[in-house]
Amino acid sequence: AAAEGPLMRQYEGVARGRGVAAAGWRVCLAHRFEELRQPYGAGDVPFRDVLRHIGLGLRYFRWWYKKTRIEKKSAFIDLLCAVPLQQIYGCPLGGIGGGTITRGWRGEFCRWQLSPGIYHYETVIANQFTVCLRCKGQTVYQQVLSVERPSTLQGWNWGYCGHYAFYHALYPRAWMVYELPGQNMVLTCRQVSPVIPHDYKDSSLPVGVFIWEVENGRDEDVEVSIMFSLQNGMGTKEDRSGGHWNEPFTLQKDGERVTGVLLHHCTHVNPFTLAISARQKADTGVTHLSAFNPAGSGTDVWQDLLQDGRLDSPTGKSSLTEKGEVTAAAVCASCRVPAHGHRTLELALAWDMPCVHFGSKEKLHLRRYTRFFGSGGDAAPALSHYALTHYEEWERKIEAWQNPILENSQLPSWYKSALFNELYFMTDGGTIWMEVPPDACAEDLQGPAGAGLSHLFPFLREYGRFAYLEGQEYRMYNTYDVHFYASFALVMLWPKLQISLQYDIAVTVVNEDVQPRQYLMCGQIAQVKLKNVVPHDIGDPDDEPWQRVNAYLMHDTADWKDLNLKFVLQVYRDYYLTHDSLYLRDMWPVCQAVMESELKFDTDNDGLIENGGFADQTYDAWVVHGASAYCGGLWLAAVCMMCKMAEVLGDAEIQQKYTDILSKGKEAFERLLWNGKYYNYDSSGSHTSRSIMSDQCAGQWFLGACDLNQGEFEVFPKSHVISALKTIFEKNVLSFAGGTMGAVNGMRPDGVPDTSSVQSNEVWIGVVYALAATMIQEGMVEEGFRTAEGCYRTVWERLGMAFQTPEAYREKKVYRSLAYMRPLSIWSMQLALERRAGWTPAPAQPAQARIQP
Repeated sequence: AAAEGPLMRQYEGVARGRGVAAAGWRVCLAHRFEELRQPYGAGDVPFRDVLRHIGLGLRYFRWWYKKTRIEKKSAFIDLLCAVPLQQIYGCPLGGIGGGTITRGWRGEFCRWQLSPGIYHYETVIANQFTVCLRCKGQTVYQQVLSVERPSTLQGWNWGYCGHYAFYHALYPRAWMVYELPGQNMVLTCRQVSPVIPHDYKDSSLPVGVFIWEVENGRDEDVEVSIMFSLQNGMGTKEDRSGGHWNEPFTLQKDGERVTGVLLHHCTHVNPFTLAISARQKADTGVTHLSAFNPAGSGTDVWQDLLQDGRLDSPTGKSSLTEKGEVTAAAVCASCRVPAHGHRTLELALAWDMPCVHFGSKEKLHLRRYTRFFGSGGDAAPALSHYALTHYEEWERKIEAWQNPILENSQLPSWYKSALFNELYFMTDGGTIWMEVPPDACAEDLQGPAGAGLSHLFPFLREYGRFAYLEGQEYRMYNTYDVHFYASFALVMLWPKLQISLQYDIAVTVVNEDVQPRQYLMCGQIAQVKLKNVVPHDIGDPDDEPWQRVNAYLMHDTADWKDLNLKFVLQVYRDYYLTHDSLYLRDMWPVCQAVMESELKFDTDNDGLIENGGFADQTYDAWVVHGASAYCGGLWLAAVCMMCKMAEVLGDAEIQQKYTDILSKGKEAFERLLWNGKYYNYDSSGSHTSRSIMSDQCAGQWFLGACDLNQGEFEVFPKSHVISALKTIFEKNVLSFAGGTMGAVNGMRPDGVPDTSSVQSNEVWIGVVYALAATMIQEGMVEEGFRTAEGCYRTVWERLGMAFQTPEAYREKKVYRSLAYMRPLSIWSMQLALERRAGWTPAPAQPAQARIQP
């Protein structure tokens, strides 16, 4: 307690003025000390634990100061300057891996992720849509479709009344409906991005389309113009670095004409071109303004549009910006809408950053879309043309995918919203999708020990390399313990990307990296990654992902108990859903290697691994001693799947080996952990040993997803699974926050949340969705929906965290890690529902047909 005051003051000094998120960190820090006292009587505080938490905080603070103030780099997890909650975000624009631009529900462009994995949260005020209405040759109405009243561009008519606008989102589409006060006109802007399951071309494109449906309720014709204005840049200091310029373009191809402006953003690292454009049809005119000053009054632009509903359309390039100067451009699409009639105007936003460096600047990477549109930095016109002439096809495919779910009256509306809208993270999770370099050879990707991965090179050459962040605030790519949950979205919708990710993990397993690294919280020198051990992640975008893995420095993850197991579980799950036998054969030796490495954690040879008395799994602040429900359950599920894979591959010796281990391990698991109602948190006999963990059936979850939860492959007795799930529902769900916030991670048998760690009394949204899927698999459908609904209502409605679902929250509105990967696990609920409805995996494809363009 004597150390608490100075430590708190150190953190408060940095966090002061940072708002809600920093306050949340302060509460969490204070709780670390509070939770150490609560479970013990007076004079019985475990002093070693106090020192450990104090030391952890002090070491983090020193590391954070060195990283951010001396090295001038951002921390991979910044607990002191967390991203503040802004309740403004809507559906992001763009496909997978080409960067994203988020458009808020009020119409603003407000979250930018163009350089891989690096976010800018500026709202750029010049990026707007403006409507102009003209009747009988006179402008009768001109309005920026924004509720803002900014200090710049004051020559424009701002302050649209939000009472007349409505926003709807169902990713990857969104709708903004504007009723124009006093005009008897309704505008509907439909926003579309090419995010299409099982599509590995169009889904990679960095584009978004805005289809403006104009309804004229008047008794006279109206000329309607929609002006799209955009600043050159992302609202950061680089916008004023000088050397940027704009130019008009027109591209006519296959009888379709697209006109717009290119905004060339010429930075030294990762330069890019933005393009705003419109589709020019017989009844649609397109005009433009190549350059204007977005920091000025904007009067010239406003008057130009006001005069005749058109822009002047100057020819030629704009001049280069001077240092300190910003520039913007505009495109205007116009048409005549007959009385009581309807017309459509189509505009697009595209961005072309084909060649990217990560933070280390060591290697140049080509994005996936360059395979189809080239890497010369001149693809923006072609991207714009393609988007405006193909979005109708995209929408047909999106509707064919979504409508069977949307039209299912047995599914609640909130679930339909959550299922699709949580997919935003698939593109807006700092996502990268890179081409294999054209001059690469197999050994470049496989490494010296990867020759056994015979299909890795042709597969990655065909489908590229994929990675996404653990969270927008937790900047690590493909964090594997978390991807375990999120992977259901990938394997169900883009299975080739899941297999690509798995190949990259397999390469790190079989190759040994002996580069030393100082672990932040351990104060020891450890290897970045040991051979035959699954890495925590494949790197930080501010460094060099794939080249240097394990950006996570909090603990030495070589001793984590869940990473190896999660690899094995995903391998068989992927095979079960895709029937890709070539993949299974490649992964089989890797599975054997990681399981052999895992066997060392079975210290008493009872067939069940033991946790090491420290945070050695995905709950990295919740200590586990001895046998545990979570890791022990994952272990038994992985052993079962080893038996099944050995059977499929005809490996009788390995099958017998793991059958024997499974027999022993099942007996030990039941003997050490089953208490008659549920599985104890661990076997240590400590004061928290009997805590009810909401994630205790994680192994059963994966077994059920692969139809291995019954018959000869039943690992956990059915009656025990049902009893455990009912107990979790009664205690962790209904007894927490009145049953309205999902399942708390840990609950004491007496119905009080477990406060033994900073994570045990959190709700993890992704874990709750996985729990709900497990309930549905086991026939507890109503309970599953009730459990998951609490998370949706809390995040998307009560806390206003749309399109930034966090990792965790607590009962009292403290949240952690905005925009997180794990909630993609909601797609495991959909898999469970499809299985109950009689869905079966697609038939196996012939092996020789697997790798096709």
